[in-house]
Amino acid sequence: MLQVDNITVIFDGVTAVKNVSFSTENGEILGLIGPNGAGKTTIMRVITGTVTPVSGTISLREIPLEGKAPYERIRLGIGLAQQIVHPFHSMTVLENVTFAAGYNKTKNPLLSIIKYAKEEEKQKATKILQLLDIDKISREKPDNLPLGYLKRLEVARALALEPKILLLDEPLAGLNQIEAQKFADKLLELNHLGQTILLIEHNLSEVIRICKRLVVIDNGVKIGSGDPREVMDDATVRTAYLGEGHHVTS
Repeated sequence: MLQVDNITVIFDGVTAVKNVSFSTENGEILGLIGPNGAGKTTIMRVITGTVTPVSGTISLREIPLEGKAPYERIRLGIGLAQQIVHPFHSMTVLENVTFAAGYNKTKNPLLSIIKYAKEEEKQKATKILQLLDIDKISREKPDNLPLGYLKRLEVARALALEPKILLLDEPLAGLNQIEAQKFADKLLELNHLGQTILLIEHNLSEVIRICKRLVVIDNGVKIGSGDPREVMDDATVRTAYLGEGHHVTS
């Protein structure tokens, strides 16, 4: 699905990411983890096209992404739900997702004028809200909602674009453990429905629980990949991520 090959990123002479390679399989939920400042979000930005690497390549379903703008990558099948949510505050929850669902109309200005009916998009948005268990607040505006709902709305808007792969940047951040577990269950359900997911997350217990494979980054370098428990039992990963001698528990 997604192939990242030997990506290197340098900011003002400082190497943020160095020769990182990994891939996601179709239908997989892959965890991309590491300490703060490890380079995970930088890699995500390289994939979406907002950061340009000095070397390396990215491809989606064997289509090279070099030279393609972020909006072109989105239309090729990359969906992104960011850590800091950015809904349209003047719109209701349903309107936010309906607007995203109408991307095939809004990408062409003339077409968006001619085709202004949105019932089909509204029905699609409603189904997505039901899937994420936030349909009951569909008429609310984002300003009135707690973080847990906003996180789900961010994912709902990304799903409305019908992505081939969904990139999630710390979707559980700021949630208590009960909220995080319920949201992680929902992400796992999306994956079981066939959605390929690349997950950046610091909540290790949930990452280990829902991901079958991990990639670990530290100081911009990949230091581990594979089965979650085997990876987190590796001495190099334990030292970099948790401190020497610590073991991961779920």
